[in-house]
Amino acid sequence: MKLAEKNAIIYGGGGAIGGAVARLFAQQGARVFLASRSANKMEQVAADIRNSGGTADTAVVDALDGQAVRDHADRVAREAGGIHLALNAIGIAHNQFKPLADLSLEEFEVPVTAYIRSTFLISQAVARHMKRARSGVILHVTTPASRMAGPGFIGHSVACAGVEAISRNLAGELAKDGIRSVCIRSHMIPEAIAMDSHSKGLFQENAAMAGIALDQMLEGAAGSTLLHKLPTLKEIAETALFLASDGAASMTGTVANLSGGFLLD
Repeated sequence: MKLAEKNAIIYGGGGAIGGAVARLFAQQGARVFLASRSANKMEQVAADIRNSGGTADTAVVDALDGQAVRDHADRVAREAGGIHLALNAIGIAHNQFKPLADLSLEEFEVPVTAYIRSTFLISQAVARHMKRARSGVILHVTTPASRMAGPGFIGHSVACAGVEAISRNLAGELAKDGIRSVCIRSHMIPEAIAMDSHSKGLFQENAAMAGIALDQMLEGAAGSTLLHKLPTLKEIAETALFLASDGAASMTGTVANLSGGFLLD
């Protein structure tokens, strides 16, 4: 198993991406620690892992609360003997659906604050423990918005670009401690929408603004990629597994582009 004897914290562990990654990490031998603001979906992911013979712990943690994030990371490191892997897969409603002239500063700041703040707090909390072991992997999730033009999502664009910038800077700072930092940039995920992810409401509003049905929008999004397909949760989880494994030991400070060729690097 690729992650045997590894301890992994999955922030946003009840979400579509976090849950998919947590299940695969556990299947590959990791002890998974799920953290989320709400318990219901997270507990279902934990139950799935346990029913499949894996090990999963859960904790209600607000990833925007620095003290809560630090206390949880400290507890995991103390009880499990260290932190080897961490994934920030939290999600919030992030589209503003307004032109710049009508957008308040507070509305603009919502996604910027949530994603930048959580990335900083999580990375800081887990890196302290990874440094002691002189190894570890910190994974981040972004979207093509990091390099797209608007309208309607200026805050989310800034947030995704900022997360990718933080990941690169972390790679530069933490490499000497044996810690890697890598992003996964995913396009729209139809399965997540079907699972009532927070993205469902966002994309429904996008489709309504364009005067088309959600299915039509997803079909158009797939058609706009070079591969004429959108990523699956399985593909994202397997990418996260590779990046977290020793097979990617030479990868840091980069973005794994799962946009189907919508964006080219």
